[in-house]
Amino acid sequence: MAVKKFKPVTPGSRHHVGNTFTEITASKPEKSLTYGLKRKGGRNRTGKMTMRNIGGGHKRKYRIIDFKREKDGAANVLTIEYDPNRSAYIALVQYGDGEKRYIIAPDKISVGDEILSGKDALPLVGHAMFLGDIPQGTAIHAIEMTPGKGAALARSAGTFGVLMSVEGKYAVVKLPSGEVRRILITCKATIGSTSNPDHGLTVMGKAGRNRWKGRRPRVRGVAMNPVDHPMGGGEGRASGGHPRSRTGIMAKGQKTRNTKKHSSKLIISRRKSK
Repeated sequence: MAVKKFKPVTPGSRHHVGNTFTEITASKPEKSLTYGLKRKGGRNRTGKMTMRNIGGGHKRKYRIIDFKREKDGAANVLTIEYDPNRSAYIALVQYGDGEKRYIIAPDKISVGDEILSGKDALPLVGHAMFLGDIPQGTAIHAIEMTPGKGAALARSAGTFGVLMSVEGKYAVVKLPSGEVRRILITCKATIGSTSNPDHGLTVMGKAGRNRWKGRRPRVRGVAMNPVDHPMGGGEGRASGGHPRSRTGIMAKGQKTRNTKKHSSKLIISRRKSK
């Protein structure tokens, strides 16, 4: 996968860096695994705006992704497809009985490859295994946090965790954020990293491209009035004081995680702050 810089034939294409989509092999999704998405525009059931900066955007169809990988046996990769609902690509796989499913496409996987899931799987790219069966030091993605609930960690483009060790009933995994935590060895993960690793190199090039994604303009807090934001107001170009959210939560350094959260005891080291 690669990115390309467009010729500056228009102001919007002058700084635009886009995806080449060379890995994509199909343009239309599997109809039996899709359904329509209705946009809410950031409004609740009464029409009140509960999330700002959301609205508009192109129509999307949701692709039903198999995050659990609970079906054992071999499956062949039919296509690699673009998914507008996530940054990574997805792969359409077909099992021996004819059933088709979508999975998060691992990097370096291609059409015709065979993937396995369960106890018979080997530590090869695309195979889904229990954490207790994966060799130490292996790069993994689509990691479960609760057995049988489905993948929750390392699902976006170009991400992966590393299985560092196995201690009793827990596996120690280093996550993409840098956090090191314990996860039950009965949880599943997929070998390798996710596809589309150059996703972070793309540049929108113009504000309208974000509008196509359903993202409306975001106004800085320091540009507002005091009634609208804690950092608003002041004479001239005031910096706004201590950075904080619209509801007053401090932005730099204040811990927001619940100290009584049950899973806190499973975290060995927190993620590195920027």
